[in-house]
Amino acid sequence: MSTSESRQGSGTDRAAVFDVDGTLVDTNHLHVVTWWEAFRQAGHQVPTHAIHRAVGLGSEDLINHLLGERTTLAPGEVEALSTAHKVLYAQYFERLSPLPDAGGLLRRLADDGWKVVLATSASGEELSALRRAIGADDAITGTASADDVTAGKPAPEPVERALEQAGVPAERAVFVGDTVWDMRAGSSAGVRCVALLCGGIPRTDLEEAGADAVYEDPADLLASLPRSPLA
Repeated sequence: MSTSESRQGSGTDRAAVFDVDGTLVDTNHLHVVTWWEAFRQAGHQVPTHAIHRAVGLGSEDLINHLLGERTTLAPGEVEALSTAHKVLYAQYFERLSPLPDAGGLLRRLADDGWKVVLATSASGEELSALRRAIGADDAITGTASADDVTAGKPAPEPVERALEQAGVPAERAVFVGDTVWDMRAGSSAGVRCVALLCGGIPRTDLEEAGADAVYEDPADLLASLPRSPLA
């Protein structure tokens, strides 16, 4: 096979692209608490329910989404808030827990011939901690992280970079996530979207954002594979 053919993949290749936070690893509420504390330390009172709805955005987008319309941010404040959140969240790196059957789901899909790729706003030590928590590196073909894109979700670029790594076209891919930002990113990239409720976002919101199917968590999706978009 030529280098070009290898990069494009075969006509039978399929890609299962996964968000990580709240989809495979139980981290959404940790992000809510640590963002809340980062904002509090900087003098901003942001309700936790608003932060929860914003989880899934990249740090800069999340800050601007939550503060930008009602607060004039000082020069360097976005970077300072992002750094504060990273420091607070890092204390949990060695205690992160996978969601039920997260690793089993990835291995089953890999065994079934799917190329499994992660699409996440995490990078560096945070991404390493998430992958340790999942414990299924043997099933993962690649990762499109924050270092690989210029625009995070809900822009389609994270999903598009994941598809490029897999060498699979959008019509032969499924994206699995837990937030409205995931569903919008996957829909904009032209892939079918599967949503999980374990991130705490209501089913109706996920469906309105583009979810083709909704399951409770990775274990529910694994048990439902024969009847799912990942059949």
